[in-house]
Amino acid sequence: MHETTDVLIAGAGPTGLTLAVDLARRGVACRIVEQAPEPAAGSKGKGLQPRTLEVFDDLGVIGPILAAATPYPPLRVRMGRVPVWQARMHRPAEATDAVPYPTVLMHPQWRTEAVLRERLTELGGKVEQGAALTGFEQDADGVTAGLGTGETVRARYLVAADGGRSPVRKALGIGFAGETREEQRMALGDVRAEGLDRDHIHVWVRPGKGTVALYPMAGTDTFQILATLKPGETPEQTLPGYQRVFAERSMLRRVRLTELLWSSLYRVNIRLADRYRSGRVLLAGDAVHVHPPAGGQGLNTGVQDAYNLGWKLARVLSGAPETLLDTYEEERRPVAARVLGLSADLAGKKSYKRDEETYQLSLSYRGGSLARRGGDRMPDGPLPLADGTRARVFDLLRGPHFTLLSAGLAPHVPAGPEVRAYEVAEPYGGERYTLVRPDGYVGISTSSADELAAYLAMV
Repeated sequence: MHETTDVLIAGAGPTGLTLAVDLARRGVACRIVEQAPEPAAGSKGKGLQPRTLEVFDDLGVIGPILAAATPYPPLRVRMGRVPVWQARMHRPAEATDAVPYPTVLMHPQWRTEAVLRERLTELGGKVEQGAALTGFEQDADGVTAGLGTGETVRARYLVAADGGRSPVRKALGIGFAGETREEQRMALGDVRAEGLDRDHIHVWVRPGKGTVALYPMAGTDTFQILATLKPGETPEQTLPGYQRVFAERSMLRRVRLTELLWSSLYRVNIRLADRYRSGRVLLAGDAVHVHPPAGGQGLNTGVQDAYNLGWKLARVLSGAPETLLDTYEEERRPVAARVLGLSADLAGKKSYKRDEETYQLSLSYRGGSLARRGGDRMPDGPLPLADGTRARVFDLLRGPHFTLLSAGLAPHVPAGPEVRAYEVAEPYGGERYTLVRPDGYVGISTSSADELAAYLAMV
């Protein structure tokens, strides 16, 4: 006899966890399985972009993240022992009404995952560690999946958030076009170090040997080490191996690596899947796009995938047309293509400077089938309501619902929690009705009640 669920998620990294949290708060029956016996320990993706922080605000996890995260400290670059440059990767910025989280924050990936797991537990879910997805078959009504535990699960949908080597993507025969840059290889790890302040990102450049950087990880006593490797160089993933790599590039004796907590050897990959969906199986995160580390786009783009997909799965499971799921690839694949180009460009420039282009606030779904004079991110800010009070926009949007801003009495909207309507003092954006999707993007802005009703029926 099969165990049944609405959605089975394979992979418990940031993408899978974001989707599990979003589905759980919507009351969708969901299981998330992970082949690793324990949660991942590495810092890996460490930068949280402003748009991702807005997503985490909505999902109820922004508090513990802000408690530990910090802005990136200034860079201090040395040529051997000689300081040659100091600057910041990101311009300092103050929060505004429209943008409450104005800059990138450093927060190690293992902690981001821990915060999301804790939120999932609060919502009644859990990650099933040591439960690899071993195979699956799909039919018109769902997916039958086998787990490494010997269990068989029947789900209406399977979402693969199982990484760049995604077994699910390979089983589906979905192409993963792009390139592997063998000449751009790096050693990555989490270390403890003595003789170094934690007020800077420390970078050493030694011509002929390469570059090594130590990033003080926010909220910890560790550093992330990132070292470029020469052709054919494959250091041992041990403390002595990393000490040699560091010593060759920094030429410093007063700084000493004392402990290696996690390590990985990395090759730059730039790849994008041909499709995000095959029947009742959907792909998200690194399973459909892998990025160079420059610009901190990979983890954040995966979180946005999950945030886009979660509400659409929930609506389809509640009876909305299944064609709504087609808009997931329609909206997210072009975004990934643009972000991949940005990451590759930043990697090619070998520049540490970053700007608003990486923040993911300006990404838009304008021109897509779900955008009717809409498609842009809804900015935060004070909003005058018809009763004379003022509300913060993000406070109105927070939660799994659509939000209707109506100048005058709102037309009939579906009963229940799906749509929350607020009467505003004056038309928002010049139209009588503005409907904001559950993921914070404007779906439709119109003065026609009939057009609004038709849009609501579609979603």
